[in-house]
Amino acid sequence: MKKITAKVKEKKREEIKIDTDFIKLDSFLKLCGAVMTGGEAKTVVQEAMVRVNGEICTARGKKIRPGDLVSFGGAVYEVK
Repeated sequence: MKKITAKVKEKKREEIKIDTDFIKLDSFLKLCGAVMTGGEAKTVVQEAMVRVNGEICTARGKKIRPGDLVSFGGAVYEVK
């Protein structure tokens, strides 16, 4: 019997440092370079394309704090 294995694409993981207690999700997406504009950030969040700590987030004003993981576009950003 032949063993079948699937290749799992590893997501790009990047650490992003913030100098405040929190940053709003839409601003964080711009800070880390995941999107270019606030309008683009609004769109991807409202279309449920962003995950925060593994859960879909549709609130662009969500407070992102050190320790949070934000996933979008095949990348995972760890907030430091």
